Amino acid sequence: MTMNINTSIETSPPRAQSSTRQALRLEAVVKRYGTGASAVMALRGIDLTLSRGSFSAIMGPSGSGKSTFLNTAAGLDTPTSGSVWIGDTDISRMRANRLARFRREHVGFIFQAYNLLPALTIEQNVTLPLMLAHTRVDRAWLDRIIRAVGLGELRDRRPAELSGGQQQRVAIARALITRPDAVFADEPTGALDSRTGRQVLELLAQMTRELNQTVVMVTHDPVVASHADRVIYLADGAFVGYQDGATTQQIIDQMSGLGEW
Repeated sequence: MTMNINTSIETSPPRAQSSTRQALRLEAVVKRYGTGASAVMALRGIDLTLSRGSFSAIMGPSGSGKSTFLNTAAGLDTPTSGSVWIGDTDISRMRANRLARFRREHVGFIFQAYNLLPALTIEQNVTLPLMLAHTRVDRAWLDRIIRAVGLGELRDRRPAELSGGQQQRVAIARALITRPDAVFADEPTGALDSRTGRQVLELLAQMTRELNQTVVMVTHDPVVASHADRVIYLADGAFVGYQDGATTQQIIDQMSGLGEW
């Protein structure tokens, strides 16, 4: 497989369930830390559009800008210049309070740490974003999400009663409960064994197919990245190419040409 070189990447899901509605768009996004001679350019004019129903993995060498990309695209940090659109909303210049509310309602997060509240049941952990937003729970949607992640019989248990893989499934359900425009996953299988990690990745892929959900996953692991529809490569803060349907070995081969990782 050859590597496509293109600093402006527009991705639609290779699977049949595409939508014309964009989930995420970055336009000429620059992120600079510091000033003068000591300034660090973490992102260099990123252009990217992801449509609903896509599952993308972001990869690159150490220091390539993966974490900065995730934080900026998800609204956890603001770009130095350029604009970030989530759904139909430009979040680039939102004030902090409004941006926090917007993230809670329109963005899902899945991290290596599950970040579940031990005193709450599984169902309460899943619906926590809605409770914080004082939003009514759509019981039909809640039931669908809990069934989709395979926790239908466990909804009244607490996190300590679950395995690591089950806890990450709770975190995935929590990320989906608000019907977000995009879900951002940062090394979502890093704390799991290989078998359980594979099950979680298959679940994320299933969510894009069955719920038309958009997943943007940052990882350093070629095995993890191979579960995505598209692997997008970063180097020195810029997109340098992508692969569709790449195997683990093909990803390793491309990463080997980008530097130490």
